[in-house]
Amino acid sequence: MNHRIKANHTQKKPVAIHRDDPVAPAWPSYQGTSQYVGTSPSGRVTVYVDPSLGAQAQQNAQDLVNDADRVATANDGIFGTTGGPVSVIVFALGGNTDGTGGADHASCDYVTGNAIEVDASYGNSARVSGLFEAELSECSMNGNLCGESTGEALSRWCATVISNNALVDFATAPQWAQDNMPNWVDQTENTDQDGDSIGCGMAFISWLLSQGYGLEKIAPAMVNLGDSGTLAQLYANLTGDSASNAWQNFQTAIQNLPNGVTNDDPFGGLAQPMQMAHIAPQTAEVVGRIFASIVADLSAGRQPEQVMANVRAAMAPASRPVAPALCSPKSHRLVRGDKGGHRAGKTSKTA
Repeated sequence: MNHRIKANHTQKKPVAIHRDDPVAPAWPSYQGTSQYVGTSPSGRVTVYVDPSLGAQAQQNAQDLVNDADRVATANDGIFGTTGGPVSVIVFALGGNTDGTGGADHASCDYVTGNAIEVDASYGNSARVSGLFEAELSECSMNGNLCGESTGEALSRWCATVISNNALVDFATAPQWAQDNMPNWVDQTENTDQDGDSIGCGMAFISWLLSQGYGLEKIAPAMVNLGDSGTLAQLYANLTGDSASNAWQNFQTAIQNLPNGVTNDDPFGGLAQPMQMAHIAPQTAEVVGRIFASIVADLSAGRQPEQVMANVRAAMAPASRPVAPALCSPKSHRLVRGDKGGHRAGKTSKTA
């Protein structure tokens, strides 16, 4: 079912460029003018737009400024970490302005991968937020799962949850089913561009979600397994069952589906009540600091500007950040299945 969110139209006028606007970073592919739009209240996300696209792209970018902290906070909750600052450019990626151009960044960390490109999506800014989360989640993988089929499936599921399935047309699981369900549970493919291996991962994570294992459990477990980790090992770590049982149990569950695999969430994992119900300790700590700061400032009669400044200070990580692992810079572009996500003539691996 399509649960696409309609974009919110705030009808804000384009922001004029000032001399003190931040300097845009070097983007993975975009070479045009980067017009500064704004920075999220926390200061973590700085958004730019290609000014040649006009008002609709400007609206996408302004909506992302408004939504970026929600996305970043939810992403922190999924991975149990606090992410770093990033920059985002909204433009016609691949010449598209409906979100189908996908998103891209250079690597899976906040050091060399923090310049993110997202396709404009005229009239539907929820897709822009989803594309942003797809790349932001890879930054939170801390150099792990870089360019792996497992990492790509995880990032797409993060985008699905945070955008409420606004990227439903990026589905790859039906393609995997149509290609006779090659076994990418017991092995991981060293690419993030193959629809079959990604689709297998999407369906498998849907199955795990339906069993009550939320992304806040799945994501850290996958990151800890690293590049060579398999979905079978993930299953074993979460369930306590043998990894050798993962593929067969997964296949049995698929056979019991009344309608087969028709989308990326055949088991209805997105609708499970436990999904995202758990708040990571780090997130709970930040929420507590923010609440205490607001109560103290209101009691002291401080001005709104002072309250906001103290809230921003409270959002800063209190603990020592984990030193990031770096992956080699290269494109990690999110694309739809009909835009390069499947290699024709590829030999499928089966059990």
